[in-house]
Amino acid sequence: MSVGEFRGPAIVTGGGQGLGRAFCLALAELGVPVAVADVRPETAQTVAAEIMAAGQRAVAVTVDVTDETSVARMVAEATEALGPPAILVNNAAIFSTLTLKPITDIPVDEWRRVVDVNLTGTFLCCQAVVPVMRAAGYGKIINISSATVWTGRAGYPHYVASKAATIGLTRALASEVGSDGIRVNAITPGSTETEIERESISRADRLAMAGQTALRRVQVPDDLVGALAFLASTASDFVTGQTINVDGGFAFH
Repeated sequence: MSVGEFRGPAIVTGGGQGLGRAFCLALAELGVPVAVADVRPETAQTVAAEIMAAGQRAVAVTVDVTDETSVARMVAEATEALGPPAILVNNAAIFSTLTLKPITDIPVDEWRRVVDVNLTGTFLCCQAVVPVMRAAGYGKIINISSATVWTGRAGYPHYVASKAATIGLTRALASEVGSDGIRVNAITPGSTETEIERESISRADRLAMAGQTALRRVQVPDDLVGALAFLASTASDFVTGQTINVDGGFAFH
């Protein structure tokens, strides 16, 4: 069954590893040209090369989502290589490098950095693509939030706050740009096992969390690509301002 059509190229931030890599590969397999955008040029190039080796279109773009000039350059480079973006996946975030700690132990610089990347970075990327999508009369913006906003997981107050604010941004922007033909939605992934090492979650911890889900298994990146494809395609053209929770039934929302 088709998930619908895709109206143009995609930009995926944080596309060089983890969920971002999975999103890039999935969209490319569906025939979407993909700009793999990452702060680490080598990982972006690796994923773009992987896509092109499969006979699909991709370009690697280096971006710091917290820098307005860098974000503008990302959109310009993606447009030059692939055409105006019809899809933006705001996936770049700080998470795997964070360690669990109480709020009293979080330095303010760490708080600001997490909010700057996870929230301000999403804002800047949205701000940069809206004029392009508005000119085309069509666009899909997909913001990757987190299922931690439903559970209020302790030890990550800066991360959880930034991801909750991302949902607020999603709703406000959807209201603002709907008349321009731009749809803005969010996905809240559960704890997902990727190739990225995380000191704060052991294998035993992950299995324990999986045991608390309705589906009783560990979540992997492929579990999220169906929701992503739906929101990126014409199948969801009458869906905007919504948040889809994909966590195997850990939190019911």
